[in-house]
Amino acid sequence: MAKALFSKSTFVAACLLAAAQPVAAEIAPADIVKTYAGIAEAVFGDAAARAKALDAAIDALLAAPSPQTLDAARAAWKAARIPYMQTEGYRFGNKIVDDWEGKVNAWPLDEGLIDYVDPGFYGDSSDENELYTANVIANPKIKLGDVPLNASKIDKALLRKIDKALDVETNVAGGYHAIEFLLWGQDLNGTGPGAGNRPATDYDLKACTGGNCDRRRAYLKVASQLLIDDLNEMVGNWKVGGKARQHLAAQDQAGQLTVILTGIGSLSYGELAGERMKLGVILHDTEEEHDCFSDNTQNSHYYDQVGIMNIWNGKYDGDTPVSGPSIAAYAREKAPEAAKRADDAMALTLEKMSALKAKADSGEMAYDQMLAAGNDVGNKLILDAVDALIAQARAIEAVVAALNLKIELQGSDSLDRPEAVGGAAKP
Repeated sequence: MAKALFSKSTFVAACLLAAAQPVAAEIAPADIVKTYAGIAEAVFGDAAARAKALDAAIDALLAAPSPQTLDAARAAWKAARIPYMQTEGYRFGNKIVDDWEGKVNAWPLDEGLIDYVDPGFYGDSSDENELYTANVIANPKIKLGDVPLNASKIDKALLRKIDKALDVETNVAGGYHAIEFLLWGQDLNGTGPGAGNRPATDYDLKACTGGNCDRRRAYLKVASQLLIDDLNEMVGNWKVGGKARQHLAAQDQAGQLTVILTGIGSLSYGELAGERMKLGVILHDTEEEHDCFSDNTQNSHYYDQVGIMNIWNGKYDGDTPVSGPSIAAYAREKAPEAAKRADDAMALTLEKMSALKAKADSGEMAYDQMLAAGNDVGNKLILDAVDALIAQARAIEAVVAALNLKIELQGSDSLDRPEAVGGAAKP
């Protein structure tokens, strides 16, 4: 028999050394929630900071309207969208976010409520909305049903009154998309190249185009200030002691994990894959484009996916970086096969979103052009991302099942009952 290579004392020392090595602590749901809330505070905070930068660019535009200052304000709007879109995974699971979200990102909107429109493109009336062409900028007096409204002073109170007026969801008075319309104007190009092309002189008091430049200037500034107010409200909700954190803390561990997975699963499936992407391809309708005035939709979709992955991985690399224990790491401990399926699905979805973004960012084919009937290449780029999002949602559901949780994802007729929307398809 071969002799032992270690003495008894060496063996004991080795055992003691091994025992002294730290053992990785099991991830606790409370730590996951802390990371989740920390990312929320950071990303909403970054969105608020970018909105302040947008407001400064709007001030520069109003001080000296020119193509250059208008382009700078448009660039600031696009930059402001990057962190905001990464917040959308906090919807659906958090009622406080869903109840608030319409203030800042309501879409679609009937832009004729706000300003002048091209009647040949937009029409002059709607059976669903009597404020379809109210044009608050041009009209200091309007009616909400039979009730007169003094709109002579464009201020925050006025925008709050007309937002969702008459219980019509498309009466959107403020938020990102109202500001987008005011900076770009209507995109009259259909599925052809080009975005909105509002002239800077729409804000020039000395060489005014479009009429009512004083009121348009006031409207843009008030909408910008309201956006900052609303984002700051949500930042406060996610600070330590804020309402959103309190609501999460009041739930048991299963409830907390359910909130997190419901948010990213519903954004993947019903909202992004369904309402924002598949529906537009079914209808071949550029009005179903999320950022339809600026042709920025590819970036909004891409950063939605980035936001989903931030929450899953517990890591945000924005202006205010945050990282910590994650739902992904917890799932890898408890259900490694389901976790790997989700990891793989998210990587594939990011790849498909990146391909769509690259094509649009190159200038070769804008997102609204991809929606055109007969554009097989463009349709496929969108539908490939839709398929990946659906697979991602199913992978999230598999994680839910493996963790013995239960969630209900938001659905979409365009995914679940396409025949219900297909009949409305436009030629």
